This record gives sequence, C-alpha cells and structure tokens, in this order.
Amino acid sequence: MVKDILASHEDRMKKCLEALKHEYASLRAGRATPALLDRVMVEYYGAPTPVNQVAKVSVPEPRMIVIQPWEKSVLHDIEKAIMKSDLGLTPNSDGTAIRISIPQLTQERRAELGKSINKKAEETKIAVRNLRRDANEAMKKSEKAKEITEDDSKKGQEDMQKIVDKYIKTIDDIKAGKEKEIMEI
Repeated sequence: MVKDILASHEDRMKKCLEALKHEYASLRAGRATPALLDRVMVEYYGAPTPVNQVAKVSVPEPRMIVIQPWEKSVLHDIEKAIMKSDLGLTPNSDGTAIRISIPQLTQERRAELGKSINKKAEETKIAVRNLRRDANEAMKKSEKAKEITEDDSKKGQEDMQKIVDKYIKTIDDIKAGKEKEIMEI
C-alpha cells in the first residue's frame, strides 16, 4: 500500500520534471533550437496548431532557424504567429521559407530570463511539495482505516521526504544549468 502511494506520487514528480525541462527548452538562450517555437500556435484550418506540425523547422546555423511550410498558404500565418509570440523574434520571409535570425541576448533580456527560470523552478518545487503533502495525507488516511500500521505510515512519510529532497535537488541542478546557458556570451 505504502509502496503504491510512493510510486504513483514519484511518477507524478517525474512528470513535473519533464514539464520543467520542456518549459526551459522553449526559453531563448541566444542560440537557435527548434524547441523555441514549440509554444507558437498557427491558425491552421480554423484550429490553433503548433508550428512544427505545419512546417519543417530546421537549424542550419547556430543562430538561424529556417521554417519551410508544407503549404505556401500558411507562410503568412506562421509569420503572424511568431510576431505575436513573446519570443521577441522577427521572421524574414522569401516567399517559400521563413528565416529567423537569433540575436545575441542583451543583459536586460538575460535578467528577464533569469527571473523566468527561477519562477518556473519554484513553481515546479511547489508542485513536488504538494505531491508530498498528498502522499502523506494518503498514508495517514490508510493508517486511520487500519490498512497500514503507524510504523509503515511513518516510514513511508520518511521515504517520501527522501524522494522529494532528491527531486528538489534535481530541479536546482536543472535550473543552474539553464542559468549558466543563459549567462554564456
């Protein structure tokens, strides 16, 4: 019973970590990556669709993204979606493809990104702590229902704390790596 509670909550913590990594991948760090455009949605046949589902996104150079739509009619919509996004990028179209040049980050933009990185890490830590609380409550509920012993409940809560400590450290490590990437010139 305790193992099931620990396992299910640890799986959810893994998903929190994956979500954080995905968020960080979409932050612009001064070098081109297709993940930058993951959150950009294009109006495609009346439905918001990710750019990578309506076009080929490639990175031919470290500071250049090239977007080649599968249908030329979508080219203008992709341009508009990139302009509306909070990425601060300017697309250049030649009629068949869109080229986006990734400029060097300014010190001001680096500070903004640093705040965003910290905020996302803190939100993930809060989610992990909330999962700890839920797991502890589930163990206490099982203890009251006489499904597990008091000792099992205490041991389970201690094990959950160890798991939480491991994930918090991993979140800090991921955050530190992203901050280092942002601060590179």
